[in-house]
Amino acid sequence: MISDFISQVNPSIRKRSGSVFYSGRRAFGQPSDIYILGLNPGGCPCDQAKDTIDRDLEAITGQDREYWSAYRDDRWTGEPGESVMQLRVRYLLKQLGLNPREVPASNVVFVRSRRERDLRREKSALLSSCWPFHEAVIRQLGIRNILCFGGTAGLWVREKLGAHRELIDHFQEENRRRWTSKAHCTADGLCVFTLTHPSIAKWDAAATDPTGFVKEVINRQRPMSA
Repeated sequence: MISDFISQVNPSIRKRSGSVFYSGRRAFGQPSDIYILGLNPGGCPCDQAKDTIDRDLEAITGQDREYWSAYRDDRWTGEPGESVMQLRVRYLLKQLGLNPREVPASNVVFVRSRRERDLRREKSALLSSCWPFHEAVIRQLGIRNILCFGGTAGLWVREKLGAHRELIDHFQEENRRRWTSKAHCTADGLCVFTLTHPSIAKWDAAATDPTGFVKEVINRQRPMSA
């Protein structure tokens, strides 16, 4: 199955700095209710010129990428899995009763950029190059809920899927900024969550924790047992 997904990555972007997989072959080889999507890999494409998409596609076939999660096993700062964002993502998954090594995770766009605005000039081309991969994952793994980090990731995914129906449920932070996490559904019930970004929002603090909202919507969307 992993080879099917790899084949969907457009050759035109494979030599560029970036990455595709944020979890390993186990996560992309079994059915999943949930798919995690950031916007794109962070960092500097010049400083990380050798960290290409091609290199990431080769790495996913390695022995150490069978049961692996970038949110648990990669060293972003300090010890592996101990950056603020990694800890917050794992917190959310723990509240949902999920193991990060068993949840498929990627980015809407695979190309690395220093800033979000650097992607906008290429939005159409990049989505055309990356979206067939996501379509294959959603279809083959039976994804019913996509958790998007930040407003741009959520917007671009909703545009591609036609997720226009906003659910009444939402979560608004109990602080001065009052940022909101929302959910939209497609006509056939696939749910796209646009969550506050865990690099900024303290998901593991009560006033800014969207996980109760996410859990409630996911549980309600699941079919009742016979």
